[in-house]
Amino acid sequence: MSLTDELNGDLKAAMKARDKQSLSVVRMLKSALMNEKINAGHDLTADEEVSVVSRELKQRRESLSEFESAGRQDLVDGVKAEIAIVEKYMPKQLSDEEVQQIVAATIKQVGATGKGDFGKVMGAVMPKLKGKADGKLINQTVKSLLN
Repeated sequence: MSLTDELNGDLKAAMKARDKQSLSVVRMLKSALMNEKINAGHDLTADEEVSVVSRELKQRRESLSEFESAGRQDLVDGVKAEIAIVEKYMPKQLSDEEVQQIVAATIKQVGATGKGDFGKVMGAVMPKLKGKADGKLINQTVKSLLN
């Protein structure tokens, strides 16, 4: 079942349950996917769908940190609920240890020896972990293993 089909089913369920929060987030995801499909000019692949959903998730996490630093608890609660809904559509996230193992293997694979090879390692590891781990975690792991 494609992500679009899953979103359509969840949209109907949210309408029947009168769940305004879920309905809003599912509509937002459908809209983002449709906009990306129009921009790309073709049906989205599974990887492209994951990148759209991860972009939306990243935006919400950034909003969350901004609201927390501003002390806006009313907005923090709403964004946390949105994040929980968006995370349902992401692939299973890898643990820190799994990310570390993949990054270490990639470092050996590309023959990286120090900080100067950071870009080469990131270029090789991101396609492997796209959508499966947070970009910040990957970045920090690569930096720590290259030091």
